[in-house]
Amino acid sequence: MNQTNNTNKLLALPVIVASLGYFVDIYDLLLFGVERTESLKEILRIQYPALTEVAREALNSKFGKQLLNWQMAGMLVGGIFWGILGDKKGRLSVLFGSILTYSIANILNGMINSVELYKLLRFVSGFGLAGELGAGITLVSESMSKEKRGYGATIVATVGVFGAVVAGFMGDVITNWRYSFYLGGGMGLALLLLRIGVFESGMFDKVKEDDSIKKGDMLMLFRSKQNLKKYFCIIFTTVPVWYVMGTLVLFSPEYASAFGLPKDSISAGKSIMFAYAGITLGDVVSGLLSQWLKSRKKSLALFLSMTVVGVILYFTVAKQSVFAFYSVVGFIGFATGYWAVFISAASELFGTNIRATVATTAPNFVRASTILISFMLDGLIYVFADDKILATKVAGAIIIVIGFIALYFLDETYGKELNYTEE
Repeated sequence: MNQTNNTNKLLALPVIVASLGYFVDIYDLLLFGVERTESLKEILRIQYPALTEVAREALNSKFGKQLLNWQMAGMLVGGIFWGILGDKKGRLSVLFGSILTYSIANILNGMINSVELYKLLRFVSGFGLAGELGAGITLVSESMSKEKRGYGATIVATVGVFGAVVAGFMGDVITNWRYSFYLGGGMGLALLLLRIGVFESGMFDKVKEDDSIKKGDMLMLFRSKQNLKKYFCIIFTTVPVWYVMGTLVLFSPEYASAFGLPKDSISAGKSIMFAYAGITLGDVVSGLLSQWLKSRKKSLALFLSMTVVGVILYFTVAKQSVFAFYSVVGFIGFATGYWAVFISAASELFGTNIRATVATTAPNFVRASTILISFMLDGLIYVFADDKILATKVAGAIIIVIGFIALYFLDETYGKELNYTEE
């Protein structure tokens, strides 16, 4: 009995550590969205005191997009770095290095007075955060049985996305945006201490001892058409999540204004809070559904279909009132709550020697798709003569159609044996 209890505790620790790590990851990722407007208002007043309020407001929107792109670029670069490191040196090396990088960057972020430093620290913070989810979910997947590891991923995703709800709530409670960044950095340092005592994955330890096996070789994903197909399919299936979160929700005040709702009636912080409350519930349902159906693909198909409904409601029903807007945002959050299934599938697609690379880069490539979506929107806005609403609808249609095509060709991974390596 004692041996069983000890085993359960050892299995629970990676899930707890990965869950809290993802909580901090999402908290910071969305914290910028919550504090974007207020932080830039103060910094622009300091940096450009001679400008009018109208001019600074225009710069606020411009720099807001740039800062988001810098953060996502950091996650893109960091995802590659931490993913390769996780397969070469171990999952724990990433769990310690990534959170330390992020925590220091976030604390420094609270001390800045220039947009240039803001961009740099958003890049560094994104770089640090990029390793959290992939390394954590890889460790969880390799520590649990093939029948139950989906539950572990569901717990990680559910606890993690709740960090966005907290970020939205703290944005209303904490009046000084600088303290919000200090809090995020402090949580990261506290989590660093909790990770002492976590054991390395047994699967990785076996592979680590064999010098004949290539580890963390990202080119292995591109040398085989089959590998490339699997990798791109899992990424493009999930890009619609960041079309919704990185465009419709993050810039909800701007879209609400374009819909004709009263100015300042919709806040980014509340939109993020409602959306991620929906995502938290969605992750629980999608994760459990994938276990009950014994299929990741069926769960993904259902939630991607609901995302289509959510986007349609956003452009039709949401404009009717503030209540309707937030209600639709909550539903569209639930519909895009298939992140738990996504990270499960990503960690199950490839062998132990490149698993961390895939599980770490795939989520960050999905997040970094925000950059391409931003460029796509700018191009479509130009094509449609500054009709931002039409451009956003067309961009969404393209992204979601590609998502369904990718899902069709995606391999089923439920119950797949993970104790193998890629040649």
